[in-house]
Amino acid sequence: MYEYEIQQARSAELLRKAEHERLVREAVRTRRAARRAAQERTAGTESHTDRPRRRWSTRAA
Repeated sequence: MYEYEIQQARSAELLRKAEHERLVREAVRTRRAARRAAQERTAGTESHTDRPRRRWSTRAA
């Protein structure tokens, strides 16, 4: 009988742990999606050109 109670407690603990891990993954996914959405909103307002911002080679004298 004692082993059965230990098994039940261990099973309940594993279920709680699995649920917690699912919630953590969901929170990470939600934060990542919000970050991407915010990045897309700000990317549209900035001006982009095809030319690079700085020269990769030095200027000729």
